[in-house]
Amino acid sequence: MKQLTHYDIKNKQQKFPITIVCDAIRTPENIGMCFRISESFGVEKIYFHKDSPKLNNRKVIKTARNTINQIDYDFYSDFSKIIHQLKEEGNTIIGIEITDKSINIQDFKFENHEKIVLLLGSERNGIEDVKLMDYTIAIPMYGRNSSINVVHSLAITLYEATNQLAVSKNKNIRVSN
Repeated sequence: MKQLTHYDIKNKQQKFPITIVCDAIRTPENIGMCFRISESFGVEKIYFHKDSPKLNNRKVIKTARNTINQIDYDFYSDFSKIIHQLKEEGNTIIGIEITDKSINIQDFKFENHEKIVLLLGSERNGIEDVKLMDYTIAIPMYGRNSSINVVHSLAITLYEATNQLAVSKNKNIRVSN
């Protein structure tokens, strides 16, 4: 067995119709990791609140590992306005949040939605206004904690969403004889 390097691996470099909205994420490492994870899973765009740590922050740059230049991003100042804009553009708004209406992530059918926005809440307060979401999904926890780091939640959600979308896309490809 031989461990492979980045130079040995050729990824598909596939994009998925997924946008991320970070609702007032304040930790520089979480901003950097949001870039890194989103790029790895083929996310189209990320929105950050204007008061989030700046992208030239040393900790953001270190954790993003050059992915800031590899994914489209923008900033917003009004949470409600950006969510309404994305809904008008045909996106389904999905909050990664524990609510009384949350659907377990493995039971949510991402492939049934043409364009998806995954909404991340702030580290301290969660998502600002859960009423703006079309759905909320939750990641089942089996320990004493009821939640995990916001970026870890994003990674798990992107894995599930892109896996479903890739499988769905492959089912729709017809091979002719």
